[in-house]
Amino acid sequence: MTRSPLHAWTPRDFWLALAAVMLFWAAAAAVWPLAGAVVPWDSKNHFYPMLRYLGAALANGELPLWNPYHFAGHPSVADPQSLLFTPTMLFFAWLDPSPSMELFDAVVFAHLIPGAVATLLLFRRRGWHPAGAVAAAMVFVLGGSASARLQHTGMIISYGFVPLAWWLLEEALARRSYAFGLAFAVVAAVMTVGRDQVAFLCGLSLIGVAVHAVLTAPAPLAYLRARIGVLAVMGVVGGALLAVPSLLTMQFLMTSTRPSFGYGAAIMGSLPPSSFATALFADVFGSLRWTYDYWGPDWQSMDGNTWTDRAVNYLFAGTLPAVLILWHGIAGGRLAAQEIRYPVIMLGAAILYALGRYTPLFAPVFDHVPGVDLYRRPADATFVINIGLALAAGYLVHRYVMEGAPRLWSGTAGLVRGARHVLPGIILPALALAALGGILFVSYAYAAKAHHLPDALRDGLIGTAIALAAVGVILRAGPRRRALAAACLVALLGAELVWRNAGNSLNAEPAGRYAVFQRLPPEQLQGLTLLKAELDARHAKGEHPRVEILGLGGAWQNASMVLGLEDTIGYNPLRLADYERAVGPGENAADPNLRQFPGLFRGYRSRLASLLGLEYLVLDRPAERLPRHFPQLTGAKLLYGSGEMWIYRLDPAKPRAYLATRLVPVDSESVLNQDELPEFEGNETALVDQDSVPKIKGEFGLKDPAAPVTAAKGTATILAYRRNVVTVEVETDRDSVLVLHDIFYPGWQARVDGARRPILRTNLLFRGVEVPAGKHVVEFRFRPLSVDNLVAAASELLARDDDAGETAVR
Repeated sequence: MTRSPLHAWTPRDFWLALAAVMLFWAAAAAVWPLAGAVVPWDSKNHFYPMLRYLGAALANGELPLWNPYHFAGHPSVADPQSLLFTPTMLFFAWLDPSPSMELFDAVVFAHLIPGAVATLLLFRRRGWHPAGAVAAAMVFVLGGSASARLQHTGMIISYGFVPLAWWLLEEALARRSYAFGLAFAVVAAVMTVGRDQVAFLCGLSLIGVAVHAVLTAPAPLAYLRARIGVLAVMGVVGGALLAVPSLLTMQFLMTSTRPSFGYGAAIMGSLPPSSFATALFADVFGSLRWTYDYWGPDWQSMDGNTWTDRAVNYLFAGTLPAVLILWHGIAGGRLAAQEIRYPVIMLGAAILYALGRYTPLFAPVFDHVPGVDLYRRPADATFVINIGLALAAGYLVHRYVMEGAPRLWSGTAGLVRGARHVLPGIILPALALAALGGILFVSYAYAAKAHHLPDALRDGLIGTAIALAAVGVILRAGPRRRALAAACLVALLGAELVWRNAGNSLNAEPAGRYAVFQRLPPEQLQGLTLLKAELDARHAKGEHPRVEILGLGGAWQNASMVLGLEDTIGYNPLRLADYERAVGPGENAADPNLRQFPGLFRGYRSRLASLLGLEYLVLDRPAERLPRHFPQLTGAKLLYGSGEMWIYRLDPAKPRAYLATRLVPVDSESVLNQDELPEFEGNETALVDQDSVPKIKGEFGLKDPAAPVTAAKGTATILAYRRNVVTVEVETDRDSVLVLHDIFYPGWQARVDGARRPILRTNLLFRGVEVPAGKHVVEFRFRPLSVDNLVAAASELLARDDDAGETAVR
């Protein structure tokens, strides 16, 4: 197929296109604050508190490597969603430690600007018309998943840098430039440091860009040989930048609730094929309705056979792109052109991946492509689909401006010229009509089943009217007016995307629903003030009780990071597996019905609850109205109760730090499967994991459990309790083990009077260190970036890879 005519960009073209894109971005960004809304759900329940915690740590002169306010202790440095390794968010947190929710949303949305600008550069590089570039940039910013999944902050940040990395890669290869190669490596590292599936898939797409460039070169081997140095620099620099955060995340995953996913779990996140109806009609399934009565494919309408929802399944990128792809692209055959081939291949591959179990291809990909089993939702590929749609739509706008509308039927003369004309003349239009017919059938079948056919027809008529208007403009404009017509159509596209996709029910809620970060209702403010005053008084005495906040709503789940409360639960898909098995916090703390009570934590008076130091329970209701499976709060004292906040003081717990002179060795894995901790009475006894026993020099009853052991006369006083450092003053008349009821995790180091000592795993989940008789200062310091920890993490990862068997049975 011959190449399309090219458009020579002038500086004026670029600056006008940039102005149009920035005006569009600003109009979209303004919708939320003008409506008094914020980007909801994960954005505010998870990422915003993470950012606030990051800012507070930086303001205090610390890096938030460890988070004591989350699940009784959480390795933030290893959590991909902590934003710690995202340079832009790290800078933002340093600049403004306590930003408003609205400013946070604006900064996250601003991460789409680099991609939008780079889209213009990609089009200019190819000689494609500026009108097409602006259309592509608009779709990139606000089409499909870019709008519907704004709540997933990490994914949006990864997605926002893809076109910039793409442009830098092409420039580096074309110029054989080490400078552009280095810039690409840095941007690609920023893109992938989020370590989410969007980053993973977009990284594979960029590898595809390089492979395609090599394979389509006139002399592939010579092309590759001339650029091998540039490619090597890209790989080495990018790998070096990603090595440490990736290694720390893998270390966390190996001890987490999500080390990997089995095929059966992964395919539940497949994109239902019927979701493609939303690519043509935005609200055909009620996706945008503020009544939230969605009737399209999800776990309810599909009898639990999917974990996707209306946001994941939303693909609308504008009526103009849909019309152009069906008419000019498929029916007209223009997407078969060589110059658009790789974006089309990428789009097709992303569609197949997103469909997951609905195609036979996902199973071998899951089994044989490294990294795929780390993620649970093939439908995350909809971000890549949106990039493909943006590039395809923009390219088709360019073709229209330069050549006009395609001829769909070449008539008898075309058939006479040969069979090769049959494909573009008959089969491709038929394919486009079949796709359109399938979309219409599926759309209205779902609507009819849910008794929403009039609503679906109404949205279909709106979409059809816009489509007919676009078709009319395309057909009526002569050669001299095609650029003006394209500009009008692109302006219409921008208006439609802002109308449909900005501040809709998929990505906006009233800011008041997140009042815990802003201004609490008087009853909750009074209760919280009372709780913090009591905790401050106990901290002044050297005591460090923990709190469980449960049932107060989504925003409260991780509010402890902002409020400075040592919460034993929270909201995070990644949690330490042993803690989950022992304490049973679950993934979220919004619904008391989801709170589990495993054998080791049967209630708030259990031995493990006492070791954890759990002494306060903050609920959304009085204790007598808790779900039936909840244990009785026997002995609990009501500290405050009103409306939707009820605070209980529980039985006094074990001290955060104490001295043990008798150790009882246990197999922690076996204990986690039991219904109770082994008996160990008195304050002089502690459990110690069998793997820690060889590190112990003293007796402590290990050789002769029946031998009498005298309790230490002494004290363990916490002098300083910071995010990454806990300092304890110990005074003891005999050799002892200092037990600190903080979570045991790789990377923690202990020093006694400045001398390094091995950390012991004590009392199942916690840390300990051996101390000699006398007065000492013990420091526990979290040093995950130390060479020792990184080498240990790498060694364990390699050992696990060597032992890995087949993929989980399907």
